[in-house]
Amino acid sequence: MSERVCWLCGKHESPYNRLDRHHIFGGAYRKKSEKYGLVVDLCHDSCHIFGPAAVHNNKHTMLRLHKYGQIKAQVENHWTMYDFMREFGKNYL
Repeated sequence: MSERVCWLCGKHESPYNRLDRHHIFGGAYRKKSEKYGLVVDLCHDSCHIFGPAAVHNNKHTMLRLHKYGQIKAQVENHWTMYDFMREFGKNYL
């Protein structure tokens, strides 16, 4: 099993740094994020929930993650932008 690392800051999981599994596309698309492997590890406090650049606090971080997720989905599934939009409802690029 590989060591878990925060997608945003690169810190490794440790007893002092808990990582959360974050679905890139949440809400109605949470199950599809799971299905297509569109999940990342994020430091619980600073990168996921509470920090100034945390994905749930910062629209720029969220957009960056959505762009990453779209590119990942398109490459791994050999999708066009339109294929991605059919599955996830929006183009983030």
